[in-house]
Amino acid sequence: MSELIYGIHAVQILLNSNPDRFLYIYISKGSLNKRLRLLCQQSKQFNIPVQYCDRVFLNKKVKCAAHQGVVAEINTRCSFQEKDMLCLLQARNRKDLLLLILDSVTDPRNMGACLRCAVAFGVDLVIVPRHRSVGLTAVVRKVSAGLADSVPFVRVVNLARTLILLQKYNVWIVGTVLASKKSIFQANLAVRLGLVMGSEGIGIRCSTKKYCDELVNIPMVSELTSLNVSVATGICLFEILRQRAYM
Repeated sequence: MSELIYGIHAVQILLNSNPDRFLYIYISKGSLNKRLRLLCQQSKQFNIPVQYCDRVFLNKKVKCAAHQGVVAEINTRCSFQEKDMLCLLQARNRKDLLLLILDSVTDPRNMGACLRCAVAFGVDLVIVPRHRSVGLTAVVRKVSAGLADSVPFVRVVNLARTLILLQKYNVWIVGTVLASKKSIFQANLAVRLGLVMGSEGIGIRCSTKKYCDELVNIPMVSELTSLNVSVATGICLFEILRQRAYM
């Protein structure tokens, strides 16, 4: 199976890290700027076929998304499944294990931004429910600046059951909710940790919330009721990194 990625940065990052996944690269005839010329040169080094075409063809390929003159067809990398998670955990059996658990994040732009944060702050695994969640789409990859494949992405059937399993592996589950009276700055995050973030609309579902070991909030000085999930994720992951710098 194959899928499409687009945008100069997303294609460049994957080309640098995993050129074997490329099947074809399509480049707009009238868009050969310096960065696209570099992509062409690298593609030839890896023997990746390059096809020059007009922008109408590229627009149809990606349904008029902002492709910046380049679209690539790549081999699909399957998401990890529930059965793979134990092996991934055992391979990362460290006291500073960090998991990002995204509950009901269905917007691909939010997911892409969350994955970019995950890579920036050293997350070991990203876990999402198979349903009520967006997968690794072309939009997710573009918004993540090509970093979506840099962190294992695990899709599970039952998120509540997964949290119970993680707790058996000594992972402390911290959920973020507006109603909590405890600030994230008061929590001890320098442990084997699973951070649960919910969508901006509904937050963490009740079925997920009740299996969290601890619930915290992000303190705000205004009357704003919520933050975009990717912004909130970045704040929480930074606080985790800050605390662990003193371990």
